[in-house]
Amino acid sequence: MRVFLDLWWYFKREKTSYIIGIIMLMIVSILSLLPPYIVGVVVDLMVENNLTVEGLTFWLIILFFVGLAAYIFRYLWRIMIFGASIRLARLLRNQLYEHFTNMSAKFYQRRKTGDLMAHATNDIRAVEQTAGAGVLTLVDSLTLGGFVIITMAVTISWELTLLSLLPLPLLAFLTNFYGSMLHKRFRVAQAAFSSLNDRVQESIAGIRVTKTFGQEKADIAAFQAESDDVVKKNLRVSRIDALFDPTITFIIGVSYFLAVYFGAGFVINEDITIGQLTSFTIYLGLLVWPMLAFGWLFNIVERGRASYGRISELLAEQAEITDEHADTTKPPSGRFDVEIHSFRYKSEDDPVLNDVRFQLKEGETLGVIGRTGSGKTTLMKLLMREEQGVNGKISLDYRSIERYTLDALRTSFGYVPQDQFLFSATIADNIAFAKPNATMQEVIDAAKLACVHEDIVQFQNGYETFVGERGVTLSGGQKQRIAIARALLVEPEILMFDDSLSAVDAKTEESILEALRMKRSERTTIISAHRLSAVKHADVILVLDQGKVVEQGTHESLMKKDGWYREVYNQQQLESIVAEGGDTGGTYG
Repeated sequence: MRVFLDLWWYFKREKTSYIIGIIMLMIVSILSLLPPYIVGVVVDLMVENNLTVEGLTFWLIILFFVGLAAYIFRYLWRIMIFGASIRLARLLRNQLYEHFTNMSAKFYQRRKTGDLMAHATNDIRAVEQTAGAGVLTLVDSLTLGGFVIITMAVTISWELTLLSLLPLPLLAFLTNFYGSMLHKRFRVAQAAFSSLNDRVQESIAGIRVTKTFGQEKADIAAFQAESDDVVKKNLRVSRIDALFDPTITFIIGVSYFLAVYFGAGFVINEDITIGQLTSFTIYLGLLVWPMLAFGWLFNIVERGRASYGRISELLAEQAEITDEHADTTKPPSGRFDVEIHSFRYKSEDDPVLNDVRFQLKEGETLGVIGRTGSGKTTLMKLLMREEQGVNGKISLDYRSIERYTLDALRTSFGYVPQDQFLFSATIADNIAFAKPNATMQEVIDAAKLACVHEDIVQFQNGYETFVGERGVTLSGGQKQRIAIARALLVEPEILMFDDSLSAVDAKTEESILEALRMKRSERTTIISAHRLSAVKHADVILVLDQGKVVEQGTHESLMKKDGWYREVYNQQQLESIVAEGGDTGGTYG
């Protein structure tokens, strides 16, 4: 029953609803005692030949109003108790969602999407059951069971009551034993469901890749194996769950046997009447529900305890990047002073960046180039403070980046990642994602800057075209340019492209860069790329190799050196001319 203590904070918060609901439940329990009593009275009147039409009518009218009152109070307690449990589910769901949005990127590297979805669905549903049906079964089994036992003992025979309830200690022992086993197995089953949930999400997201490589059968086989594992683990839960009802039914049968066996002797000895024995057996029937509810209670509580434990563990995880040292909410402009002695991820032994130093004035453009794995994306993340733990200093506007609140930083940055994410919405909604109140003209202007307007108007529904989940109906280049338009729309102080022009052709790339130079002449732009033509106009170019700056300068100064930049630029220019069917005609450099 520890889960009720864990949820005590919520019971106190919704105390009015729970108190009213429990009072209604207790009234229903008291009303449930009247029909057996009335039946006993009527039976005794019949045995004594004293039953009249007027008397029978009186007792039937009493029964009618008892039933009507029970109907009303049952409706009220359901509204109060189940309503409170639904509000708890909403509260936990909102807490989880807010927690997800506040967590750092590393949190999502450790946690699988399907697992997080399972927490927000199955686990919350189990906790909701505990706060609703769990409270119901606890209160109802105690109040109705207690009232029935007291009534049987006081109004009929305490000796017969004691004899009939002799099997109850065995019931308490067995249900507690089953509950402990159920808790362990249900937690394992929920973990298996989380894993299956993640596989489904991953398979659907990657269905195009699966089909391209002809791996549908392998994917189906893997899913079936994981699904079988979920079934197997849930069957282990069901085997314990299935023990509750038969055990309770058997113990109730023993109680009935004892009641009839000893009750017959009490009637023969004239200790009780036939009507009282009839009432006693009906009261004993009323105990069936509390006993079943008691067994069901252990089932609900153990499921809820396992799920609430999983949710609590998740909510207890702290975001790694916080506003702990922040002292300003003013969004920064675009002057960078960077002096990174070294940086390494916690999961790695070797540094990812070493001795990276540069200055970037507001309104200038920084180009970051290098081979795959040279540290370009890591540098981008550090500049946006998506990672921390730098041995050195990163300053914005002469102030340490850690002194800005995260909201202030996010306001200043516009980011276009390598893997563009588009939502299941219209093209217009995707472009206006960070500025929902943008006018249609603003959306169109941003699309024109990103050189995607002409593509959009070719679609049947234009800007109202629904792109589908993750933008599956668009080409890679179209997705990239829509993501660029989304970043341009908010006119950020600092715009960052993380290899975000890789899917567009050279002509389109040049058009986008020219538009950026004209539109953002007074704002800072940072471009990471493999294609050197994307950064040749930059005021500062960093050439990274294995996390170190091996060359630094402008395009002109780097072309004068006999280094990696000049070699790769000439090679890419040659490849471009050959691809266009042109004549190399001379030497570059």
